[in-house]
Amino acid sequence: MRLNILIVDDEKSFVRSLTFALQEAGYGAVCAHTGEDALSMLERGLPDLMLLDLRLPGMSGMDVLNETARLYPDLPVVMISAHGDTRAAVQAVKAGATDYLTKPFALDELLHLVDSVAERTRMRDELAYHRSRAASSSGLMGVSNPMQELWQKVQRISASSAGRVLLLGESGTGKALVARAIHEHSPRALEAFVEINCAALPEQLIEAELFGAEKGAYTGAHQKRTGLVALAHNGTLFLDEIGELPLSLQAKFLHFLENGDYRPVGGGASATADVRVIAATNRSLEAEVRNGHFREDLYFRLNVIELTIPPLRDREDDVSELLEMFIESQAREEGCRPITMLPETLACLSAYSWPGNVRELRNLVERLTILYPGHLIRPHQLPGEFLATNPAPSAGQDQAGGSFDQHVQQTERQLLLGALEKAGGRKGKAAENLGLSRHAFKRRLQRLGLG
Repeated sequence: MRLNILIVDDEKSFVRSLTFALQEAGYGAVCAHTGEDALSMLERGLPDLMLLDLRLPGMSGMDVLNETARLYPDLPVVMISAHGDTRAAVQAVKAGATDYLTKPFALDELLHLVDSVAERTRMRDELAYHRSRAASSSGLMGVSNPMQELWQKVQRISASSAGRVLLLGESGTGKALVARAIHEHSPRALEAFVEINCAALPEQLIEAELFGAEKGAYTGAHQKRTGLVALAHNGTLFLDEIGELPLSLQAKFLHFLENGDYRPVGGGASATADVRVIAATNRSLEAEVRNGHFREDLYFRLNVIELTIPPLRDREDDVSELLEMFIESQAREEGCRPITMLPETLACLSAYSWPGNVRELRNLVERLTILYPGHLIRPHQLPGEFLATNPAPSAGQDQAGGSFDQHVQQTERQLLLGALEKAGGRKGKAAENLGLSRHAFKRRLQRLGLG
């Protein structure tokens, strides 16, 4: 892989020669001559590695390191020190730097160090990829109690002989993922998983879509059509938005559920199919029954096993894990570096009620990745609804010198302490819930005097 390296040093001749040497070795290299410029460049997009001189005009190298560790805890930083600054370089490593080099250094020494960082970056990205693949293989992620209980029920249902399952839950909670997880962990896993959205097809076509149709059975039927029920034989048929199933078709579908046989549109002979039927809705089918829009006998026939998918607002502990997965997968899809979140941005997300559930979270990550690829996401870059639940700082806070930094530190302190409380004081678990490495979490605690 081709690493991109940011060189931060005020010696322009040294930077020019170093940039040339790195580019000749196949690396991408850009430079900044002040700490302020370096942080500005990081905000626009993260490199894979930063080479940072300890002695800089204005903002010192240590100041840049501390700010980088706060905002981008996973960015590798190699400190460059002059002869005699070894003690300061060692202090920098203790403060979070990956390593250090002392001027003058041999090019081979630098390239060896860069290669080792490249290998660690490759291993980290590969691990993230396999983690996301493993998570998506079941489709269900989460360490919260509601998700752990849901997963246990999915496993029991999958292994059972239950042929009718009704999934309830708000829009965007992942009912389709739960249906697929039930199928993939069942004895039917090697057979077809067939999905139909009852709200996506015109009423006159749903019967033909489900049960098939003979040639000439209706206008436009120029050839025989195999229905989804037949395709799902010995497998699983998933009917999303079952509440949209036309009343005129509900009796025929009930007959199929009770007897396992059906008749294609325009056909004379009946056919049979053995399928597990999973239906899903975000409506109250009981209310639909009372209003005469859904057959009561079909409702009871479908509702052999009922499973309610929890909304994201009841899964607060899962937001950081889902956020991390979506950020990594969206960055791969867009071919860019992942976005990162400021602590106060994470606070906005934590305070939000997520009416669109997991789908809304995924859509937010997609939007931010497309608009700000590889950038640090600040609260003002979130859609307005995310800021509405978070009180803005007072005018005095905005104007007072240094009060913005104090506000950031206070928000970060609340996030860290809240995470520790939820994790029962376990730092590793708290770090995981916030989407941080254990080392980055510990460093933040120490900086705020909490470690």
